[in-house]
Amino acid sequence: MPQSLEEYVEKLDGRADLPWPAAPKVDPPKAKPHLELLPVKGVLWTVYGTLVAVPGGELTWEAQHDFVTEAALEKTIKEFRMWQSMSRKPGKPSEYMRELFTKALTQLRMAGSGGEKHPEVRAELVWDDIVKKLFQKEYQYDAATYGPPVEYAKKIAYFYHASIQGAGAYPGAAEATKLLFEGGKPQGLLADGQSFTPGQLQRCFRKQDPGFDVNAVFPPTLRLVSAEVKARKPSDTIFQAAVKAMAGKGLRPSQVLHVGSSLERDIAPAKRHGFRTALFAGDKGSLRATAEGLKDPDSRPDVLLTELIQVLDVIG
Repeated sequence: MPQSLEEYVEKLDGRADLPWPAAPKVDPPKAKPHLELLPVKGVLWTVYGTLVAVPGGELTWEAQHDFVTEAALEKTIKEFRMWQSMSRKPGKPSEYMRELFTKALTQLRMAGSGGEKHPEVRAELVWDDIVKKLFQKEYQYDAATYGPPVEYAKKIAYFYHASIQGAGAYPGAAEATKLLFEGGKPQGLLADGQSFTPGQLQRCFRKQDPGFDVNAVFPPTLRLVSAEVKARKPSDTIFQAAVKAMAGKGLRPSQVLHVGSSLERDIAPAKRHGFRTALFAGDKGSLRATAEGLKDPDSRPDVLLTELIQVLDVIG
């Protein structure tokens, strides 16, 4: 039976033959928490920059340095044995693969977005386009292990993204979310991310809690991820989807706390849709806030967290 995406992520993490970039070091800003008990019964979390630390605080398509991107592409070509089906052009294999990657990504970005102001590109579609081109040159892969082409593309997407950005759970992330779960509080994800995000989240959290189960703590029906919704924050589309999902649990937006690290992308749109809000100010690398924004009624959070465990003081 083919591996699920979550199983693939976990198995991949245990391979000693693959070097992975380290998670960024957490650099707490000089901030004081502002906590108060809020009348909320559920929580929706931002992932990158709030639960999981990555360079720059969000997923990117390329690394901050070109040589890292090139190394990641070389690594991907070797891992999935793509070179034999690639055109023999002058230069390094990574240079040709980068051309294919950039072209596929650009085409998907230019495709009709249906009027969405903040469309999201699904990473697996980029790699699906590349794999289809390789198939034209007799490319083959182990379908018994990786599954059908669409699932194969998801696994390639994770492998590549994990190779350009190190990721690690913020201190106390697994403990805070698990305690909320054990207390019966509905929790979900309201986040920019990809199909591999839940699996990556579980991998990071299991470094803190080996028994962490992402599907129990964050049930699939409450995972509003931009790649699946086809809209990035601060799009109304993803927040409206969150309102609908929490309504399925019998909760109004005013009974739900949204936790994020950006005033513009997380806090302001969440407030606009009626959610209560918490700004996570635990890392300079992900915090996106200004003094003016913190004073503006349209973007001022209800509470400010400097440690994730403080969320327990907010919802009781």
